[in-house]
Amino acid sequence: MFLQRETIGRVELAFTDREGGFSDGPWGSLNLGTSNGDAPETVERNLAALADELGVDRLVRMTQVHAADVAWAGDIGEGEIPVADALLTDQPGVGVLVRVADCTPVVLVGLDEPVAAGVVHCGREGLVKGVVPAAVAAIRERGTESLEAWVGPRACGRCYELPEAMADAVAAVVPQARSTTSWGTPAIDVGAGVVAQLRALGIPVTDLGEHECTIEDERFFSYRRQGQDSGRFGAVAMITP
Repeated sequence: MFLQRETIGRVELAFTDREGGFSDGPWGSLNLGTSNGDAPETVERNLAALADELGVDRLVRMTQVHAADVAWAGDIGEGEIPVADALLTDQPGVGVLVRVADCTPVVLVGLDEPVAAGVVHCGREGLVKGVVPAAVAAIRERGTESLEAWVGPRACGRCYELPEAMADAVAAVVPQARSTTSWGTPAIDVGAGVVAQLRALGIPVTDLGEHECTIEDERFFSYRRQGQDSGRFGAVAMITP
């Protein structure tokens, strides 16, 4: 179920793989995505199993749209799913979940009081729009200055091919994201761009996905490899009681 699970200060974080769930077929088995063709009741079982394993009182997820909107779990009613690409919490026992299948999952861990934490979904558009800096700014506005970041598995720069004009447009905003595929065509490394943005903000980064690739490794779901029927793995952050 977990690629990585760790507690840093008062924040527990976890990155999932695709094992330990109830889904079959291309979604097998821990699919956390609700809009890719898997049976909704099975996905809910997967989400409940994840929440139970983590021991969270409440697991909040978001509808991700490749923008830079930030939401706080405390502002969200029970059963509501906000439209956002960064989801933050300052409430103990509340887990916030990001779901991905080639995009870059990020966990932000607050180290000082008042403790806050969050998760971010960052693809090509989110990188350009600055969703990661927006999430960092929102946490710091609440008074949590000292942060660490964990960056998870994603499509690597050797595989994430784009038309040259599109790759150039991303690199014009985040030069560190420019890459070339293993077969010599234009590409973008979104994860490298995210790491560069975080470090520019003075945030130490643990890059779990540096030597991983969702397109190449079947431990993870991948939209580019599997198409519309791909599942979603994820990352969770929670402040411990």
